[in-house]
Amino acid sequence: MKAYFRVAEKSSGSYLHLAPLRWSMVAIFIWFGIQKFTPYAADAIAPLIQHSPFMSWLGVFGVRGEARVVGTIELATAAALIIGSAIPAVSALGAAMASATFLLTTSFVLSTPGITQISPTGFPIISTLLEQFLLKDVVLLAACLTLLLASLTPRSMAS
Repeated sequence: MKAYFRVAEKSSGSYLHLAPLRWSMVAIFIWFGIQKFTPYAADAIAPLIQHSPFMSWLGVFGVRGEARVVGTIELATAAALIIGSAIPAVSALGAAMASATFLLTTSFVLSTPGITQISPTGFPIISTLLEQFLLKDVVLLAACLTLLLASLTPRSMAS
């Protein structure tokens, strides 16, 4: 099965509006990636990583090391998004990496103790600043999935 890719904002139709989306994601990944190399950010994400069923293994690197691993991945994601503005397969790769990042960070709401409180009716309450901060990742996940889907060529168009 052969995969077909395209640069998201250069797809057929009116996809040019995805260019600002790509470059805003690049800015976010560069900004957050660089921050992971600071002690402040390393300490801030340590509890999230510690309780994550997907990322807790990073604890073998220590608090600073796990943050550096995450920061390096975020900077690599930014690089893939940048290169993906010209190379179709890398467009899909960068968008997939970005989507995976926000899928993971969204899962922190469920895995980190004390973030979510339950109302008397059983409905979750967005109760902490951390949960409010993580909630924005739902929108960023949707943005990255949009870039990913626009980077994939449907089989009927590829023939």
